[in-house]
Amino acid sequence: MRWKKGMLIYNKNAGNDKIERNLGGCLPVIAPHIDEFLILQTKQKGDACRYCLEYGEEMDVVFVLGGDGTVHECVNGLSPLQRRPLFGILPGGTCNDFSRTLKIPQNVRQAAEALVNGKVRPIDIGKSNNDYFSNFWGVGLISDASNNIDEQEKSRFGKIGYLLSAVRTIGENAPFPYKMEYDGNFIEGEAVMILVLNGCFIGTNLLPFPMISPDDGLFGVAILENANLGAFLEIIAMKRSWTQNMSSDSGVTYLQAGTLTIESKRPLDVDMDGENYRQTPSRIKVLAHHLSVLTPN
Repeated sequence: MRWKKGMLIYNKNAGNDKIERNLGGCLPVIAPHIDEFLILQTKQKGDACRYCLEYGEEMDVVFVLGGDGTVHECVNGLSPLQRRPLFGILPGGTCNDFSRTLKIPQNVRQAAEALVNGKVRPIDIGKSNNDYFSNFWGVGLISDASNNIDEQEKSRFGKIGYLLSAVRTIGENAPFPYKMEYDGNFIEGEAVMILVLNGCFIGTNLLPFPMISPDDGLFGVAILENANLGAFLEIIAMKRSWTQNMSSDSGVTYLQAGTLTIESKRPLDVDMDGENYRQTPSRIKVLAHHLSVLTPN
């Protein structure tokens, strides 16, 4: 592929200080494919979103080199644009979950080669109130685990830090009452976690639910009804594949939906793609084939 104008946004703080090696791996691969190439470094939270809003419509392609948080910012900067460029994700963070769903190699040089020689795939994006997400929306255990992550632990142990945080959080997690309307249906009950899924990975773990695809116009919705450590680890570590009767013995309800409204008695912190900055209630909908991403052949 060849493009007239392109941009690379990179987060120098992502991926445990591997940025020089990562830039050295991807720049020589990408640069020959772009006539006018803008390279921007994020210096603070919000920069990646701002760069996409400011320059995105001028670009034919936007690459991001960073972790899930930087990808999330770019999705929020590109999604509101009238003219949206192609989007290429280079895995430069701790987990790189959405790049895994897109089957992008986890070595940055191999990823760059796969994307510039790959294909274009239109994907769905989730919209929650006025924000966007690519991988997941979650409340309860998932957002509490994000809040409890020890940054030193994350830096030292990487993806294991997320699991340690989740295990620490489980004992403190009381069920919350919720009401959910989805595609004209209504359910209510108590849960310790609700996940709205567009991607297949959280914390590098492949989720056991079938039929999750980022381009089918539907979310997978998983409701964990009891704070059973075994049930949670079964979901996250995929000890067994999902079956329709799994809910009866695991405390998990799974369904698919294109639009949802989720309310809770008290405001709950919302985790979108690993970032916590909003609270319930939330109106969530699929924007079908909203972004075109580069993927390997």
